[in-house]
Amino acid sequence: MDKTFLITGGNAGIGYFVAERLAGTGATVVLGSRDPAKATAAMTAIRARVPGARVRHLQLDLADLPSLEAVAGERFDAVVCNAGVLLDGPERRETGDGHELMFGTNHLGHFALVRWLLPSMPEDGRVVTTGSFTAKSVEPDFDDLQSTRDYRAKRTYSRSKLAQMLFGFELDRRLRAAGSGVRSVVCHPGGALDSLTPSRPPVRVRSTGERLRGLPAGLLLQGKHAGARTAVHAVLDPAVSGGDLWGPRMFGLRGAPVREEVRGVLADREAAARLWAAGVELAGVEPLCHIGLTHGVISMTNREEGL
Repeated sequence: MDKTFLITGGNAGIGYFVAERLAGTGATVVLGSRDPAKATAAMTAIRARVPGARVRHLQLDLADLPSLEAVAGERFDAVVCNAGVLLDGPERRETGDGHELMFGTNHLGHFALVRWLLPSMPEDGRVVTTGSFTAKSVEPDFDDLQSTRDYRAKRTYSRSKLAQMLFGFELDRRLRAAGSGVRSVVCHPGGALDSLTPSRPPVRVRSTGERLRGLPAGLLLQGKHAGARTAVHAVLDPAVSGGDLWGPRMFGLRGAPVREEVRGVLADREAAARLWAAGVELAGVEPLCHIGLTHGVISMTNREEGL
């Protein structure tokens, strides 16, 4: 397969298994990671599982927004916006840019990354945004998007993933309005646990005790290797359409990928448009501002243009 795919956070977790599966297709897989040592470990693991795998590392720090301009001009057939920070402590942390760490990395980092990569994507390119099942249970707080007044780690994480998913849907609407052939697809892995995930040395080794403790959860949930299937499907399946939401078949928690109905907060177009505007202001970039360079369409940056 003469394709090149970028997976952010492809050095660990679900991102690693997305990379491993895509490498098995013969495509060139690029691991977007800020840690060269972890990326090297992931490439070693992929090559051990996929002989002849074409895989390389791209230095990428989603928490450092100005640094992302360096990827401009890189050409990818698909970008999987997968990387994510999940904090579980009570202390609120910030990026070097002054943004709340999870919102700034998970959402604003990908928002800015897409801005720099879109102009070089082919007309049949795909932007795949990996959200979270937990995002369906929260709503954005436009008076406190970065949790400066009421920080709760799990809720802040879920809101950052909701922002990502709403961005993915809004991006597709704007791509359609701009006449672009690039498709923006949203997916989520369901319930994916480390204890149900097979070992991939030297990336990670699951102990026997961990595996045994995780067995009961396997009735409802799955490992990260299985959770990766929705993103892989969103990248590869020719039947996938822009604006789709893909998740696991069984209650949205485990199983083969299936197209889900976009409803509830995920279907809130006004909220998505407001988040887009906030992203432009906070990240200092507009994801579609230069799409006309290669896609032959007019830049569309304003709400007044019907977006």
